[in-house]
Amino acid sequence: YPNLDESIRRTYAANSTATNKNALYDSYIRAIRWASDRIGSSGVVGYVSNAGFIDANTADGLRKCLVDEFSSLHVFHLRGNARTSGEQRRKEKDNVFGQGSRTPVAIAVLVKNPVSAERGKIRFHDIGDYLTREQKLAITARFGGLQGITEKKGWFTLAADEHGDWLNQRDKSFEAFLPLGDKDGAEQNAIFSNYSSGLKTQRDAWAFNMSRTALAENMRSMIGFYDTELQRFNAAHQGADRKTRGERADDFVDADAKKISWTRALKADLAKNKPFSFEATALAPALYRPFSRQWLYYSRSFNEMVYQMPRLYPMGDVAAANVAIMIEGSWRGIGNVAVMVDKIACQLPDGGCQCFPRYLYKVSDEPDEDAPQSELLAGAPAGQITRGDAITDEGLRHFTDTYPGEAITKDDVFYYVYGLLHSEEYRERYADNLTKQLPRIPLMKRVEDFRAFVRAGRRLGDLHVNFESVEPFPVTIREGDLRLANIPDPVAYYRVEKMKFGGKRPNQDKTTVIYNPKITITGIPLEAYDYVVNGKPALEWVMERQSVKTDSASGIVNDANSYAIETVGDPAYPFMLFCRIVTVSLETMKIVNSLPGLDIREGAARVTAEEVLA
Repeated sequence: YPNLDESIRRTYAANSTATNKNALYDSYIRAIRWASDRIGSSGVVGYVSNAGFIDANTADGLRKCLVDEFSSLHVFHLRGNARTSGEQRRKEKDNVFGQGSRTPVAIAVLVKNPVSAERGKIRFHDIGDYLTREQKLAITARFGGLQGITEKKGWFTLAADEHGDWLNQRDKSFEAFLPLGDKDGAEQNAIFSNYSSGLKTQRDAWAFNMSRTALAENMRSMIGFYDTELQRFNAAHQGADRKTRGERADDFVDADAKKISWTRALKADLAKNKPFSFEATALAPALYRPFSRQWLYYSRSFNEMVYQMPRLYPMGDVAAANVAIMIEGSWRGIGNVAVMVDKIACQLPDGGCQCFPRYLYKVSDEPDEDAPQSELLAGAPAGQITRGDAITDEGLRHFTDTYPGEAITKDDVFYYVYGLLHSEEYRERYADNLTKQLPRIPLMKRVEDFRAFVRAGRRLGDLHVNFESVEPFPVTIREGDLRLANIPDPVAYYRVEKMKFGGKRPNQDKTTVIYNPKITITGIPLEAYDYVVNGKPALEWVMERQSVKTDSASGIVNDANSYAIETVGDPAYPFMLFCRIVTVSLETMKIVNSLPGLDIREGAARVTAEEVLA
């Protein structure tokens, strides 16, 4: 494995533009690398595997190497990706392995023929849309092999582009637009000077909870158990050097999931003899999922990866205000949009997220880890928190130069970006780019269109950040008007365990939601489900998170009713939140549908000096 992983580093990883290349060490990709090395300059590799390598952004280096190493590649794509949504999910339909896999599946036959004139020729066959498992298996059986597809003239020849893309190749004009962000100086003229992936705890059941009280109790308990294990480990390894302690920590510790959630970093801290104590200042409000606020134990020690999030929301200072545009890490079609947040954002499932903030913070005595605002701290007292703009001066200058004579602020730029990212025309036109790279921002020809996107961005931002205070949609309650109901015990009356749709699969009635045994909501407009965030309608995020869940490993209970009572002070909060997100969804789509068309300054990201003078 060390030799195999080194081979991946020299080839697939070296040729990849992805920031995080961990996915290249997946077992099925290791198998492809091993086989290619094993057969040398001549032979055939045949695999049934995850089909993610066909178009995943992280697999661009793999695709480049496959084309370089093999004379011909035959790929039979069987679809079945359960991690898609909406119409695309319906097209993917069943997996050939049934419920045994949520990933798409492909049969790949890769040929190295040293005497062939072909180099890197890709023959591709897509099995088609909306097919059941039985239909896919029947089609596969009828083909019987590569020759069967050839006889049916079923192969489509693909040509890889300079990015290593085989399918859904990018629109080259996209590269002329302004880069959204830059962390390492690779992009010139970026709008944001820094951004952050969502926070990753690797122990969500412990580090997040709807109840602030329960979160504190859980973390006190886990930290106490860690301290006990540290003392036991030290007693057993007195005098051991650091390397020996590190080697022995993994097998030594008690891994009882009801007492602690170990991670690689926490075991390393134990080996380094680092003690910890519970810190009340680490309890912070956070956004766990879209439109779902929870309490977080915000700590570098007990959050596996905080990334740049402390630059956006400083640790220990819950009063530090900021807003950020959160973008899905794996943009999956025109139904997905960005969402604005005003709290620490958790890493999202199935692709993660990136957060582009309005401001950046820095604590003057903290290590300056990739913090581009360090120049703001000259002479600042130790421990002082300083706030600076995340929008670059150069980013602003692009807009002021393009629209001379217009008073344009960094707030305008921030909200222009947010408005533009909601444009269905933008997301559809550049869908193939957005699935593989961060958004890039075009400039409009007319200042009136620029202003329209700014206004839309402000209205959308207000809706999405202040979702808890919008006017609830006037839903109908099957049991009667709640204003007339006799509710002697609101806590019991509004308690929610798990909301569900009316009807039964596959004939669910989404106009009806059974909130609890006492309340059934009817008359929900179907168009409210058109507002999709991170692959799921906003309303369905609320239904999923406003519930009572018990973590199977730790036994920890996460009860949405606790947040309603302890934090909000209203046991009807889950019900009212659902009604409010109906309003948010409808209003969002009204704004989206009223956005101007894309009349883009083609061929240039920025106006030229000659055009300014003209």
